[in-house]
Parts: sequence; structure tokens; C-alpha cells
Amino acid sequence: MLTTIEIPDYQISAEASGLQRSVMRELLKKAGAAGVISLAGGLPDSRLLPAVDYADCLSAVLKREGGAALQYRPMYEPLRAWAADYMRARGVDCTAEQVFITNGNQQGLSILSRLFVEPGQPAVTEAFTFTGVGQVTIGRGARTIGVPVDYQTGVDLDGLEAAFKQSPRMAVLIPSYQNPLGVTIPAENRRAIAALAARYHVPLVEDDPYSALAFDGQMLPPIKAYDESGWVFYLGSFSKMLAPGLRLGWMVAPTALANRVITLRESFDLESSALTQRAVFEYLDRGLLPNHLARLNATNAERCAAMLGALDEHFTGLATWTRPTGGLFVWLEMDDHDIDAFSVLPRAIDEQGVAFVPGGAFSVTGGHKHTIRLNFSAVEPDAIREGIARLKTVLSA
Repeated sequence: MLTTIEIPDYQISAEASGLQRSVMRELLKKAGAAGVISLAGGLPDSRLLPAVDYADCLSAVLKREGGAALQYRPMYEPLRAWAADYMRARGVDCTAEQVFITNGNQQGLSILSRLFVEPGQPAVTEAFTFTGVGQVTIGRGARTIGVPVDYQTGVDLDGLEAAFKQSPRMAVLIPSYQNPLGVTIPAENRRAIAALAARYHVPLVEDDPYSALAFDGQMLPPIKAYDESGWVFYLGSFSKMLAPGLRLGWMVAPTALANRVITLRESFDLESSALTQRAVFEYLDRGLLPNHLARLNATNAERCAAMLGALDEHFTGLATWTRPTGGLFVWLEMDDHDIDAFSVLPRAIDEQGVAFVPGGAFSVTGGHKHTIRLNFSAVEPDAIREGIARLKTVLSA
């Protein structure tokens, strides 16, 4: 016999009330149905993830350290040292003491948001940005200023300076193969952005999970490489360069803020998995990452080329789109601004068997319903071509 339980009249906090579930995560439920070609999400192909090598690394750690690897443990110093070396190789003056291990970039964003921003205070993002950035700005009640983005060169420098003149408490930029646009900020603009952060004393969070996904393997120096005054905070992640399920990354921040960063981190979940930290370091220390990235990026380059070729075939004269040289995403903007991608999506899945993410989900100011984010990394080239053809059919109906 079922019993009806009355739901208590809970008093929900303003922050919890303001948070919105990521549209991508809701879409993944439908996009995974049989027969659906999913150009949604932001995932690598599972077949390209280094499951066998990582299992061997896990086994090696457990054999070497036994139960100690399964205990609560602080940040793993060899992993911090690896991250510092990695950053120095990219032009960042960095020591291991400035590296703080996180459970991925979303946690790094949450820590820095709570470090700098109070509800009602201004924060700056790109006008189109990853929904997780919105969760730590708009979702926390910040007065968010969206800066226009050029489809060739990324965030507009004049717009960024105008936003910085409003004395924001924090800014967040995704410099390489930006989610959702796929665009990359050129080196000269990165230098200018670091100078703007210093001039206006704005803590700038460089959210950089995608830079290692350059198709040609050549990464630009991060914005942090041009930071001479300590106003740039760097977030790196193993989720995209190695495997999403690891939920492991790092932050580069001044040692003067170490106690505050660590205390905020402990308020979330104490620390990252000791076993995961050690297994990831084992993988890195064995020198396995370069070959993995070479294979991953070569495959993604082929798939991106298939998508761009299909867009040329089916959408010339109907839309414009970005042409990324790395990362996971292509941004499609329909010429017909009356198209509503949110309304089209259910029909696209149910009638044509193709899924995408409406671009308006990434807009800080709303609107832009005629835009679409497409992912090429999780689908083979023939399926990508078929998916774009199906998308043309549903958008032309």
C-alpha cells in the first residue's frame, strides 16, 4: 500500500533557488536513445579513453602503497610538482606551492567565486559561456556583465575594458577553443587581457580545460604567462586531456591566498581522492600522456573536418559557423533569427534522430535562440555527416 507523504515547507536558500540545472545534462538523457546521433554534450569518444593504461596505473599504485592509497590524504606533492613543471613549460612562472589540486575546473570556479564574489556584486564573463560559469556567477546572485565575443578572436578587448571599468569582483574567460563557440584568443590579445586585469585590479579566472586539445599539438601561452602582478588565476583540468571521469584538476594561485583557498576547498569535500591523484601521476610519470593526446587530437581533427565539410554542403547560404582548430565544439548561427532552436530540439530528436544544444542556453543575457552548439568529438565522421544532414532537414521544415 502506498502512503502519501506530505512534503515539508522547506526554506530554500537564495543561492540554491537561483541555481539552474545544466541543460546539457538534461539533454544527455534523450540524446542517448537508440538511433539518435548526438551532436550535443561535450564528451570525448569513450573508445579513445586510456582505460587499459589507467587500470595498470591504478594497480601499480595499490600494489606499491596498499591501503594507504585509500585513506584520506592531502594534496599529492609529486602531482603538484608535475603541474608546476607543466605550467613553466607553457611560460608561467610557477612553483609547486602555487598549485592547488581540485576536483576539476568546476570546483576551481566555485572556490574562486566564493573567494571573491558576494551576491549582488558585478562579475564579468563572455556573452556566451559554459553553463558552469553561469552557475558560479549568475547562480550565486552576481550581477553578471556579458562581454561580446568575436567569432575569430574571442572576447572583445574594448568590451572587456568597459566591463572592467565597472569594478567587477571577478572575471572568467575560457581562452582556448571556448565552450560553446570553439574560438581561441590570439597571443597578443592574451597579453592585453593580463594587462587589463592588472590595470583595473580584477581577479581574472582563466578557465583552460581545452588548450591541450589543439589539433596540431601546438598550445598558445596561457593568459597567466603574461601575468606580472598576480591578478590571473589559472584553472587546468585532466578531464579533457585525459578522462572526464577522473574529476581532477589544478589551480594556480598566489601562495598568499593558500590558506583561504585550502579552507574553502575543505568546506566542499576536504580533498581530492588520494588514489586518483596517485594513479594520474603514475600515468603522467610513465610518459603516456603525449601519445594519448596525439591520438585523441588526430581523431578529433578528422571529425571536426567532417563536420565543417557537412556544414559547407548543407548550410551554405543559411548560416554562419566557427572553424575551430582544436577543442570539441562548432558554433552555428542561423541567418533566420526567427528560428527557435529550443522549440526545434524535441522534434529533431523524435522525428530526425539528431540532438544538439540550443545556443541560447549559453547566453548570459538570454535570447539568441537561432544559435546551436555542435559537438564533433563523440561521433564518427559518417555519423557526423548524417547528423548534419538530418539537422538541415529539421531546420528547413
